Amino acid sequence: MSMTVNAELAARFGLSAEEYQKVLDIMGRVPSLTELGIFSVMWSEHCSYKSSRVHLKTLPTKAPWVIHGPGENAGVVDIGEGLAAVFKMESHNHPSFIEPYQGAATGVGGILRDVFTMGARPVANLNALRFGDPSLPVTRRVIDGVVRGIGGYGNCVGVPTVGGEINFHPAYNGNPLVNAMTVGIARTDKIFLSAAAGIGNPVVYVGSKTGRDGIHGATMSSAEFDEHAASKRPTVQVGDPFTEKLLIEACLELMATDAIVAIQDMGAAGLTSSAVEMAGKGGVGIELDLDKVPQRETGMTAYEMMLSESQERMLMVLKPERTETARTIFEKWDLDFAVVGVLTDTARITVRHNGRTEADIPLAPLADEAPLYHRPLVHTPPPGRIGIVADPVGIEHALLTLLACPDLASRAWVWNQYDSGVGGQTSRRPGAADAAIVRVEGTRRGLAMTTDCTPRYCQADAHAGGAQAVAEAWRNITATGALPLAVTDNLNFGNPEKPEIMGQFADAVRGMGEACRALDFPVVSGNVSLYNQTSHPNGISTPILPTPAIGAIGVIEDVTKAVGLAMPEGCELVLIGEIRGELGQSLWLREICHREEGAPPVIDLTAERRNGDFVRRMIAEGRVEACHDIADGGLLVTIAEMVMASGTGCYLERPHFGTSLHAWYFGEDQACYVIATKQARELIDAAESSHVPVRHLGRSGGDALVLNEGMKLSAERMREVNGAFFPKLMER
Repeated sequence: MSMTVNAELAARFGLSAEEYQKVLDIMGRVPSLTELGIFSVMWSEHCSYKSSRVHLKTLPTKAPWVIHGPGENAGVVDIGEGLAAVFKMESHNHPSFIEPYQGAATGVGGILRDVFTMGARPVANLNALRFGDPSLPVTRRVIDGVVRGIGGYGNCVGVPTVGGEINFHPAYNGNPLVNAMTVGIARTDKIFLSAAAGIGNPVVYVGSKTGRDGIHGATMSSAEFDEHAASKRPTVQVGDPFTEKLLIEACLELMATDAIVAIQDMGAAGLTSSAVEMAGKGGVGIELDLDKVPQRETGMTAYEMMLSESQERMLMVLKPERTETARTIFEKWDLDFAVVGVLTDTARITVRHNGRTEADIPLAPLADEAPLYHRPLVHTPPPGRIGIVADPVGIEHALLTLLACPDLASRAWVWNQYDSGVGGQTSRRPGAADAAIVRVEGTRRGLAMTTDCTPRYCQADAHAGGAQAVAEAWRNITATGALPLAVTDNLNFGNPEKPEIMGQFADAVRGMGEACRALDFPVVSGNVSLYNQTSHPNGISTPILPTPAIGAIGVIEDVTKAVGLAMPEGCELVLIGEIRGELGQSLWLREICHREEGAPPVIDLTAERRNGDFVRRMIAEGRVEACHDIADGGLLVTIAEMVMASGTGCYLERPHFGTSLHAWYFGEDQACYVIATKQARELIDAAESSHVPVRHLGRSGGDALVLNEGMKLSAERMREVNGAFFPKLMER
């Protein structure tokens, strides 16, 4: 590649002709190579959100319990007793296709740093994964690497991986999604922010040495893939979880002192983004001497050091008198520590290397004049509701088919590679409840956490799908007995330069915002991942399904009162909510009839709030033994999962339903829960007095799921069918 700075090189770096002209106007001259690199990464889609900011501003971000919303490294919410939950979700999609193990591993490492950089000790990891057609060898390769990468990093760093989700669809064949989420705990009076302050204060580099890995990773994540994706392997970072563990402990030890003025992890765009964002937020200048940067490779240029995305690195502004205290701590943990710069009053970033000034840029334009696009939108009309669909196979065959399908099959093969109990505070492990629960150490309270999205709903109707993703996350937390508090999001979409994709994005965000407002569920952090689209040699470009993944947390004051899926003998099964038998976009329609059609189920946010608040109240009053919300697969899959979780069977009464029996059992109606209770009469009376739809379904007992229609399936048989998919897939 020619390194003569001109419009052609700028285009290779991802800058449009108009954006490059703006750089020339700001600088008043042709930029140096290092300056061009700084502009290209800071103005990339990944760092500047230039296509999405206008829509993200419409999301609700405030509530009395929100301490810090979007704009910091992670969101922060008050959870009581002087403590805060710090959490965020972020993507590592493109790197995980190119190099699945390291792509997923460094995704985990990066999101961990976003959380502990704010003073929080990480207590849990989650993930939201989307893969392509499982029959393809490339899909198996990506699954294997991603799962090993998540487990390898999280297990070694000592943070439990407690939850997540996995979907499959051919739309992800060339572009899998790897969204990583971390939750941490901090004291509310010890939250650390990134805005630099104090002219003359030292700028300190800590952690691992800088190498050439990850250069232009942010730019690579802001472009479509093509058949040459494998050639981009050098842009994938390489992680070291053992160093990350040392970095966590060293940072938290230093945070117990009064040494830190500001702190920022070196994530996307590395030293460039951390330096620019810290100084920019603080309204100060920053001067960097790259001769002082710890390097693991010889002959590195200023351009390479500024754009490297080597992992396990942080940038700090310290009080001058506390610098040696900090040095002692990091050297004790066998980590690099170097004073690499100073804060100035120039409002510029100045970079020097080998006695030369390699970059001298005004900071304000890097943020204030970053491109902001109101991209053209084309709103896809939502499909009409499907009519009556005949049942071609019967209830039993359909249930077994659904339990065996990729989207519902047991994830035990995946979970068993993750250490979900390290730290000793995990109360509800993967698969045991609708949300994972981690006890807040030293207290009785727990944090419930989940990730959720139904991309096939979003493909059919992005507005309804965005609302449903939020509502399902809210339901999953509610079903454990926890109070939902706040949301982080990871908005994965195709190429925003295509009006139909931008229309999907805008509609999904609008739906999310409506649901967040209706459910008092503010968005406090998040990430946007665009250009998840694959260009083919024939000129066709294939986008992923629109996937606005929602990560969410809630709090329960007494973790011993949380409920899961497993139901004991002698319970009555009660339905909360109204079943209409909605089969549009359902798994039943896809897996049994091989059709992906119709409108997704109706999202009634008033019903969601009413029904969920009632369920949470019943759990708090001790009336609920087990609870599971109705989602993928419908009512019968929900009950089958409760049977498989406990080994306790149940008998279901014949429903008095105005439409087809299969629609009753497999419709994916929203705002619905199945409750196992030993106080059925009292619970039903309470529901009726609260105007909550309620219905008796049957009773638990035995070891089989029995329907009045004559079906009888043992828990063992269902577990066998449900557990077969991943072992068979991965042993090929």
